[in-house]
Amino acid sequence: MPITRRRLLSCALLSALPAAVRAQPGMVFPRDFGSHPGSGLEWWYLTGILDGADGRPRYGYQLTFFRLKGPAPADHPSRFAARQLLLAHAALSDLAGGRLLHEQRIARSGFGLAEAGEADTAVHIRDWSLQRHDGGYEARFSSPKFALSLQLRTTQPPLLQGDRGWSRKGPAQYSHYYSEPQLSTGARVTLNGRDETLQGRSWLDHEWSDEFLGEQAVGWDWAGINLDDGGALTVFRLRRADGSQLWAGGSWRRPDGRTDNFTPEQLTMTPTRRWHSPASGADYPLDWTLQTPLGTLQLRALMDAQEVDAHASTGFRYWEGAAELLAADGRRLGAGYLELTGYAGRMAEIP
Repeated sequence: MPITRRRLLSCALLSALPAAVRAQPGMVFPRDFGSHPGSGLEWWYLTGILDGADGRPRYGYQLTFFRLKGPAPADHPSRFAARQLLLAHAALSDLAGGRLLHEQRIARSGFGLAEAGEADTAVHIRDWSLQRHDGGYEARFSSPKFALSLQLRTTQPPLLQGDRGWSRKGPAQYSHYYSEPQLSTGARVTLNGRDETLQGRSWLDHEWSDEFLGEQAVGWDWAGINLDDGGALTVFRLRRADGSQLWAGGSWRRPDGRTDNFTPEQLTMTPTRRWHSPASGADYPLDWTLQTPLGTLQLRALMDAQEVDAHASTGFRYWEGAAELLAADGRRLGAGYLELTGYAGRMAEIP
């Protein structure tokens, strides 16, 4: 049978499912900024909101690089063996125009065409790239539809999610997970033959694990919000097939840097409005009421049609888009990204 992209990805995802190594709390930087090829699944997830001249959100963007172990063993003698796979998703939400543009890539690691460095963040697939340097990051992606060049300046230390970077994702599941919130961002957007220079704030998640999802989980709901006071809010829940909550967590970093990590009992995420995708038929919950240690909050999408069709790479559809956080009285508290998976098919399955 020929080796297709779908077969390579299916083998790699299946190899990522069993738990091979138990996590230990704690991280060492700059090493843990880099890739961890011994783990089954890893991603660098960069999102942001770019403001127009009037100070209002003009674009949302995402650039995500995935690294998957296998399916070829690490000691395979062939230089062409697929020891590691790299995938990338890029999306631009034109909030004024009400449209989403997205692209995707997949490649075997090697030959200088696709690499994920181990010493520090340095990942690329051809001309799509994310690289860390002293003081921040640089990121670039381009396509016939759109292009984006980003200069990102760190303003805070890494936020270690969970227990010193050991983040529980279920009764027996975990990931190594840190975030870089409040990235001060300068951007050049190329769209419809025009260049725009914008400013905004971004958020970077880096996560790796040997477990994709627990057996009962079909998907997750997640949000990372840069708060206007300089803090950061992370919320997530994993869902069973009936929509009930299997696990939940998150964190609140205050402006002074003190951080609270949430237990499942401290967070409730209740959908209040859904959007029906005409492309996939999935119903996505785009507005939420959040019960958190900060109090009752409202989370709402800034645009409905932000579903990403990633069948050509990961094989999944998911909703990923710009959102804002409001207090119970309607005051804006911040903005960031909302991610909704498993509504157009269980995430642990390859169609």
